[in-house]
Amino acid sequence: MNKYYIETFGCQMNVHESEKLAGLMEERGLVLAPAASEADVIIFNTCCIRDTAEKKIEGYIGELKALKRSNPDKILAVTGCMTQQVGRAEALKKRFPFIDIILGTANQYDISEKIDELLSLKKRRAQIDISFCDSPRVREDVPVCRTSFPNAWVNIMYGCNNFCTYCIVPYVRGRERSRAKSDILGEIRSLTDKGYAEITLLGQNVDSYGSDFKDGTNFYKLLKDISEIDGKFRVRFMTSHPKDISEEVIKIIAETPNFCKNVHLPVQAGSDAVLKAMNRKYTRSRYLELIDLIRKYMPDCGITTDVMVGFPGETDADFEDTVDLIERVRFQNAFTFVYSPRAGTPAALMEQVAPEVKKERITRLVALQNRISDEISSEYLNKTEEILVEDAPRDGVLVGRTDSGRLVSFHGEKSLIGSFVNVRITSNKASALFGERVENG
Repeated sequence: MNKYYIETFGCQMNVHESEKLAGLMEERGLVLAPAASEADVIIFNTCCIRDTAEKKIEGYIGELKALKRSNPDKILAVTGCMTQQVGRAEALKKRFPFIDIILGTANQYDISEKIDELLSLKKRRAQIDISFCDSPRVREDVPVCRTSFPNAWVNIMYGCNNFCTYCIVPYVRGRERSRAKSDILGEIRSLTDKGYAEITLLGQNVDSYGSDFKDGTNFYKLLKDISEIDGKFRVRFMTSHPKDISEEVIKIIAETPNFCKNVHLPVQAGSDAVLKAMNRKYTRSRYLELIDLIRKYMPDCGITTDVMVGFPGETDADFEDTVDLIERVRFQNAFTFVYSPRAGTPAALMEQVAPEVKKERITRLVALQNRISDEISSEYLNKTEEILVEDAPRDGVLVGRTDSGRLVSFHGEKSLIGSFVNVRITSNKASALFGERVENG
């Protein structure tokens, strides 16, 4: 075996986990293939947050049947959240008998051992391990092959204790487990020493970091220690939960130059009745108080959110409450999506909203947010922003983000990737900004 290929679906957590799977492959001496057809080991790192994600994944797996038939020695592994659902591994194996390895979220870093076991057999037999416990151990021994320079993902915790009625995450990722603060700080120092210019702290609910410790460690204290690390770099984090984010966390973000003035605070719905049915543990008024608090300390903070439409029982009046909240808050950007029933969650058993109603509501919501995003974008015109150059999508064009999280395109040399530059904003289109580099701010 010489080459591997990883197809990743889902959230930033999955992206970072795929970096670790890549690290394990490279530890074996394999190198990244440009396409699945050229790889000896093909790994699908899956998501199950919505039904559309699962259908897409199954479509991709099905496309590999001919590839496996032409070269049976190729190894196909499927791991991640989708496989961890009750009965899902067995269903996958039945539908796609050419899958060689199926691993759950707690076992995915055993992939190298599973490959060895598979290769040791005279006749291949699928290796399946979805054994699961509520609190899998936190592993610090997994190599990482990072793919997102100058950005780096850093897990601070795993799992979730919230049990929102629509969400499958606690069932497939287990309870909250925090990493030791010393390990997190050591990883960040190592990354900044290597030139990484933006660190994104990851957790299903970063604000509950340390709640499983007995020594008083919490998210604020972690941020305080990170704020004392020397160097020019940015820090972002996701995701915060409105029931847990504190004023001291908001204050330290405002007071620390390295911390981006950009908060992702999922609201999900603007109706108290829907929020209660979702088990979100905050009210509409509490959420609006948090927005006011953020803007008190950071008037120009880029606030983003997640909004769901068509949750079971959502009435026209409930939806209008959501529309009103979006109009009031004026989010910089909102990730809007239609509720998708997830087997095993309480909401899947509730009375569902008709598909045509969901479609009408999401169309209206997207149009509303696009208008607001465009209006906010126009406020950047003629301003000079410090941009971290992240990529060069084509010759002579660079892209990067403002401190507040807005994506900016401008002309420049590829050698600037990883650098901070000043860009004057000259035009905009919806949530995208365009500008020209200036030597002096």
